[in-house]
Amino acid sequence: MNGPESALGAFLVSQGLASAQEPARWHALAGGVSSDIWRVDLPGRSLCIKRALARLKVSADWQAPVSRNAYEWAWMQFAAGHAPDSVPRPLAHDPEAGLFAMSFLSPEAHPVWKDQLIAGDVSTSTARAVGQVLGELHAASAGVAELAAAFDTTDNFRALRLDPYLVATAQRHPALSAPLTALAERTAGLRIALVHGDISPKNVLVGPRGPVLLDAECAWYGDPAFDLAFCLNHLLLKCLVRPDRCAALLAAFAALADAYFNRAGWERRAELEGRAARLLPALLLARIDGKSPVEYVSDEAQKELVRAFTLPLVLRPVSRLSLVASEWELALAR
Repeated sequence: MNGPESALGAFLVSQGLASAQEPARWHALAGGVSSDIWRVDLPGRSLCIKRALARLKVSADWQAPVSRNAYEWAWMQFAAGHAPDSVPRPLAHDPEAGLFAMSFLSPEAHPVWKDQLIAGDVSTSTARAVGQVLGELHAASAGVAELAAAFDTTDNFRALRLDPYLVATAQRHPALSAPLTALAERTAGLRIALVHGDISPKNVLVGPRGPVLLDAECAWYGDPAFDLAFCLNHLLLKCLVRPDRCAALLAAFAALADAYFNRAGWERRAELEGRAARLLPALLLARIDGKSPVEYVSDEAQKELVRAFTLPLVLRPVSRLSLVASEWELALAR
């Protein structure tokens, strides 16, 4: 069997996913910045292979341990046990090579949520379903000591999320350095539930049985408020590229948050929402001035709008997500 690298073909054979005599066609897939991903077409079936990269594909120097591939695999196994329709089916894993195989989901039946949003197709039911799944997975993991031990991955989470987002942004904005650094440290110190770490519309497929979550490389037993704020942040950002759909995006924002909190029974809503509301403006600014800026906000006037909006909210946080959303709507109108 031939592949983009002989090791990948050997992996399929050693795991019993293919025979050495079977013809295989390999197709590189467009993915994120942190992994190589292929679709492998075999007789009568297709698989997906993912391998973590040591240096991420961004302009800034961003290194991350490839051991995160093992934690993504472990997160997928956890999620498949609690919400099997909400993740690809995990098939095989090679921790030393930093790669795994999973079921391939056709784009025709599983469009990417980000693509829908950018096209102006904003569904509150999709947003609500994402909030439900996220809340259910957090609820299933909250207070589980075995998961806390298995996902003791704070170093990975710092390298992939806290440093490139909050700490890097603090370095760009000296006036915000103290609160952003404190926010990063406070977030790093919490151990509440199993966090996906990259709940972004680009990592959500809209499947026939509901949303399917991808790319859990940042999996970490920590603060579930991070996942909620990380996802809601993208609904705010899409208002910049689709101002004609701003009202629908804000309705989706509210639907996702409400559905999430309806599943979040492990702690008081005020505490959980307060942490998410504190993280949200910091993450909004990080997607402009951190190490992984969103590619669809290139206009300098829009960047300045984000900076002007987030600065007071980082310095004087609010306690409710709806307040962030309503202030964002006013800022866009002005």
